[in-house]
Amino acid sequence: MNRINLKLQEPKKLFSIYFTAGFPNLNDTVSIIETLEKSGVDIIEIGLPFSDPLADGTTIQESSTTALRNGMTTKLLFEQLKNIRKTVQIPLIIMGYFNPILQFGVEEFCQKCAQIGIDGLIIPDLPIEVFEENFKPIFDRYNLKNIYLITPQTSENRILKIDKISDSFIYLVSSSSTTGSQNSFQKDQENYFEKVAKMNLKNPQIVGFGISNKATFLQAIKHQKGAIIGSSFVNFIKNNEISEIENFIKQIV
Repeated sequence: MNRINLKLQEPKKLFSIYFTAGFPNLNDTVSIIETLEKSGVDIIEIGLPFSDPLADGTTIQESSTTALRNGMTTKLLFEQLKNIRKTVQIPLIIMGYFNPILQFGVEEFCQKCAQIGIDGLIIPDLPIEVFEENFKPIFDRYNLKNIYLITPQTSENRILKIDKISDSFIYLVSSSSTTGSQNSFQKDQENYFEKVAKMNLKNPQIVGFGISNKATFLQAIKHQKGAIIGSSFVNFIKNNEISEIENFIKQIV
């Protein structure tokens, strides 16, 4: 069974971290992943840097630009991660835009993910219809979960369609804006979390965008299976040593 599905079966709320590969330094990727697992994180999203990350806020855009300047590429990321399963057991997800995957070759990309032990992909700009028609058999062949995003603007019919095709979790975006930190969620966002929970979808949801501290983490997991912190963590590693990551995690959970 895929590691993501195994993790989702655990009787606990899940804490996921996003960071950009190759940031703040080109060769930090593996050390950050290993330290996150040792610090108690349940799932890690590894950002594949891209020159035009439209869904991302300033913090992650800047980290992506820095990583590209540092020399990070798709090929180099796979090279860095080739032995990651010797030291890390938790689910690993690559989050990125479709263009670099298409340039690499979709089947080649998925095959490489399977070889090194990647469990799933989050591709915000890959429409569900295009995925179903062209790429789902490839993902299935390599046991890769394709994780979809829903937002407050996603219709119930669309959510049900995404739930039907999904087979792990649904990424519940907390707002219609880009990624970024905030100190608390508004009432309408909490109502949205509750509304989706009451739809009784077959796939659990993990909340992302806007989670930066213990308060927003607890709000996010009240109705959903887990929550993802991205921008706040990216800011942290920009200004602190990798050895201090555990301190960041302890402030949240």
